[in-house]
Amino acid sequence: MPTITDRSTKGPLLDISRLGHGTLESVDLAKTRRFYEEVLGFDVVQTSPISLLIRKGYDHTYAVVETGREAQQQELLNHNGLEVEGNEAVDRCYEQLMQVKDEYGIRKLQRPHKQHGNYAFYFMDLDGNWWEIVSVGPGGYADAFRDRSYDLTGRHDVEIPKSTHVNDPEVRARLSRDNA
Repeated sequence: MPTITDRSTKGPLLDISRLGHGTLESVDLAKTRRFYEEVLGFDVVQTSPISLLIRKGYDHTYAVVETGREAQQQELLNHNGLEVEGNEAVDRCYEQLMQVKDEYGIRKLQRPHKQHGNYAFYFMDLDGNWWEIVSVGPGGYADAFRDRSYDLTGRHDVEIPKSTHVNDPEVRARLSRDNA
């Protein structure tokens, strides 16, 4: 059952410096690199004959490892978010991907739509990874750490449908009114 959570009163057990990377699988590293550089514009560094590091915009990286296995289909909920500013940018990205989807092996491409307060679309790459291209403000999802009005922790006084979140301007406006 969805619920509002409370912050823990315990300190962390581990002394972690940062969330540094995630891992994505690749069927063919050369094709994957071409897609990441030519389509998504990622910074790419090859770290071994079977691996790359990729990043875009921030220092968080993904290790990309060629497994040689047939690409598994990632669950849509476990997608990777790519942020752009403005609905027009989302539409432009969608149209550009439509034009090159066969050339770059894009397996699935959904139409842009408004969902949970954001305008976005999802697509699946040649390796079975889901990506979301989403219109956000200048700080992106990271704004939730700078502007605590995004944080619902301990807000047991509000009722928010589980399918929405504070990126939705209507939800944010309601929270602002409730805080006034």
